[in-house]
Formats: sequence, structure tokens, C-alpha cells
Amino acid sequence: VFFFTESARPSDVADESPFRPAAFAAASYASDSGSARSRLICSTSCIACGSCKKNGKCAFDDDPVNECAELLRQADGFIIGEPVYYGAPASQAQMFMDRLFYSAGSTFAFKPAAAIASCRRGGLTPSMDRMNKYFTISQMPIVASNYWNGVHGNTPEEVLQDLEGLQTMRILGRNMAWMLKCIDAGKKAGVVCPEQEKKIRTNFIR
Repeated sequence: VFFFTESARPSDVADESPFRPAAFAAASYASDSGSARSRLICSTSCIACGSCKKNGKCAFDDDPVNECAELLRQADGFIIGEPVYYGAPASQAQMFMDRLFYSAGSTFAFKPAAAIASCRRGGLTPSMDRMNKYFTISQMPIVASNYWNGVHGNTPEEVLQDLEGLQTMRILGRNMAWMLKCIDAGKKAGVVCPEQEKKIRTNFIR
């Protein structure tokens, strides 16, 4: 399971990141073999040039988008952690996900995924909803918990006081592990992925 955050704050890769306890709680349950965690900063937004459709990767190669895409292709599932700014995912997070999924989203089909939001007070559920749209358009099963996936707090110390939030993370991790084991058992039993259809595009304005 690959866990990554998409915050522009230097502190979010250090020990004082509010993601630290949340990530540990979720990832420690989600993988028997451990998990990776990275801070991923996007250098530019997607310009819809279409280069990725020809070359199989994003045209901008000066940030971790293509590297992350390859890591995610190899992962069984992944968890995204995003900070909430002004009631929505940080702009860096959306820029990164736009380019990642535009260039490589079709290769992530059927990989379980989850989004975690960290906020001081409000904006958790809109941020989760925004991130889940990348998964649902890519045929990725969304892993849920017993509450919306997120924690509250500006620092790890504050997050550790959010006992319900941390329980949500633990349950999310266990549910991720269970789903991965179910998928693996299905493959061993001969269950194959659903038949794929060629995408039909219908524009509302012709």
C-alpha cells in the first residue's frame, strides 16, 4: 500500500506534520509488508496537451508525477492524504491529482483507494468528495471506514486528541487490508476483472 501526501508545507514531510499519526494509524493496518510515504509537490498544472496519451507519461518530467504513477502501478492499493485549505483540498493536491490521473488513471483500475483529509475545523467532507472523484472515474473501489476519512488538528499533538478520527483511520486501514486480501483470494480462485468496454463519450452540446 502506497501512502502519500500532497501538501506544500515543509512541515508536512517532517515529524510535526498533522498527517503523521493519521498516516501511521491507517497504513500500519493496511499492509503486512509496510508502506511508503512521500511528500509530492507539483510544479505545474495539467494543460490537457494530450502528450501522455501518445507517450504514456506526463510531458512535464521535472516533478514526481511520473515517478508516483509508476509506484502506484506497482502498488496493490493506495491512500492519499490531503490538507484542507479554505474548505477544499489544497491547490497542490488537485494539480497533482489532475496530472496523475489524466496521464495514468486508466492503469489504476480495480486498485482499492482511500482519501484522508486533515483539517483544523471545517472542509473535511468536501475535500474527501473531491478526491474520491478521481477514483470513481477510474474504476477504483473506494475503501470506507465507520465515519468520513479524516482527522482534525493543526499538529500531531492535536490530532492525537481526536480519538474518533484516529479510530476512523485504524478501521480504514483494516478495511483496506481486508479488501486487498479478498481481491487476492479472488484472483487465486480464478475470478477475473470485469470485461472492459471502449469508452463512449456523449457531449451534451453538439
